[in-house]
Amino acid sequence: MSKLRVRFALIPAALSVLISGCASIVSDSQYPVSVSSTPAGATFEIRNRAGQVIHSGTTPGSVTLKSGAGYFKGEQYTLTFHKEGFADQQTTLNTSLDGWYWGNIIFGGLIGMLAVDPATGAMYKLPENAAATLAPVTAEAKSSDSLTLMTLDQVPEHLRGQLIPLN
Repeated sequence: MSKLRVRFALIPAALSVLISGCASIVSDSQYPVSVSSTPAGATFEIRNRAGQVIHSGTTPGSVTLKSGAGYFKGEQYTLTFHKEGFADQQTTLNTSLDGWYWGNIIFGGLIGMLAVDPATGAMYKLPENAAATLAPVTAEAKSSDSLTLMTLDQVPEHLRGQLIPLN
């Protein structure tokens, strides 16, 4: 009689493994992403593949993003960085296939591989960091007798040695 009880106890455990996906169990479908820029203090905006603004903030910052965009579709994000005196910069954040997805071959079976993980987005992962190095905007002389005012951080490094201090 005790063997029968053990078998009945193992059936729910076996079913739970068979109806779930491996990446869904071990991994996530949302990931924290650290957003930074050089120089710090830039504003940023994150748009998903549909063009919707998902988040905006100031660097450095952190945001939690979904890895899936639908059935068998990883999300793709476009980050736009802006800081006064610097050229705007865009970078793309792409998902990649989570290694735990292949655990379905052993643990999750076809249900995990073809239904659960693709539907939840757990088959994809996002990078931990998104960073941008912003380039200073250089002033162009429009005529020989024009004057452009700049702060020190806007002057290119190779020209800073030619600066004359004013007292």
